Amino acid sequence: MTETRAGRVEPGAAAQVEAAVVSGMAALSAFGRGVDPLFSAALAGQSAFQRISRFDVSARRVDVAATLPGSPVLLDELVGAVDEACDAAELSPADRAGCPLFLAVHGDPALARAPAAEKGGLGADSLAAAVTAKCGLSGSVRAYTSACVAASTAVADAAALVARGRLPRVAVAAGYLVESDQFALFDAGRAMAQDGQVRPFSAHRTGLLLGDGVAAIVVEARSAARRRGAPVLARLAGWGRAGDAYHVCQPRPDGAGLARAIGAALDRGGATPADIGYVNAHGSGTPQSDRAEAAAIHRALGGYAEGVPISSSKSVHGQALEASGLLELVITVLAVRHGRLPVNAGFLAPDSECRLDVIVDGPRTVSPEYALSLNAAFGGANTALLVGAP
Repeated sequence: MTETRAGRVEPGAAAQVEAAVVSGMAALSAFGRGVDPLFSAALAGQSAFQRISRFDVSARRVDVAATLPGSPVLLDELVGAVDEACDAAELSPADRAGCPLFLAVHGDPALARAPAAEKGGLGADSLAAAVTAKCGLSGSVRAYTSACVAASTAVADAAALVARGRLPRVAVAAGYLVESDQFALFDAGRAMAQDGQVRPFSAHRTGLLLGDGVAAIVVEARSAARRRGAPVLARLAGWGRAGDAYHVCQPRPDGAGLARAIGAALDRGGATPADIGYVNAHGSGTPQSDRAEAAAIHRALGGYAEGVPISSSKSVHGQALEASGLLELVITVLAVRHGRLPVNAGFLAPDSECRLDVIVDGPRTVSPEYALSLNAAFGGANTALLVGAP
């Protein structure tokens, strides 16, 4: 994470004095623009994986991803998502002018191949500054580059600042568009599914697949939203982060780090394992990661683990790297808000090492008081976000 002008978050430095809520959301995925197409696909278990036409994949072992048509421009899509989320939150120009931006992004897709003299203008900080300027935000920015926990870490920091009364609101955005260099790395590492589907927690799963994702939310103090008469979509009731540093790219098999993050989120939100009505899992679809995550859920939720409905929305929209946590949080908020739980697509058969209540036969109609959105990243970083009904 890199930071400018926003100050550092000091865990536990002050008691929470505000309820942090989500007052606006926007998303772009392979299903198109808007949160509704994304959520509808997740409920239907309709995956978006197809052969890539954006760049040459003829030399790759795997040739599919969940991508938008054409060649979208990351900066343009980030600006569009932030504008849409701010409009949904009914922020005035004055509200925007006092609102910081926390952006989770690897950098411009051209960064890896750019000449050295141009790299500075294509990095995460530069993208964050450009989005802030184009969207009329405050100019106070943070850029998060910590892979698959980048967006969820940004949300946790935003919620902490709001809950402690240090800021009335923060715009959090994230973006990743599938490009040739990252695709080649995952392909060379044999991490991607060779059968063209992501099958989280299923027997015979073979790996992950990448997907386009851009999302933005407004994290706000509930009192500030109420003063403006703005919508309150959900509460960010708790958040937790933990690192286990087990291996540079393999998860710790017993899931201890992710379990600690879940426990911290529950403690912060005043919730118990019995209160959890849904888990949107990290669920990458790789054999090792899913086993470790299942172990973490059992470790954190104890005897309740096998009775909590669970699915991974990556099974439909793919792995969006830095944007994954925010795309999945949007789906989790909508699941709590509408009382409908998404399908875990691609499921073939139970895995004895993933003893979980995986949602496979269609969306479930349940109204959970609390839901968890989980993420894990290379290097042993783990996050848990606890979403509560408004």
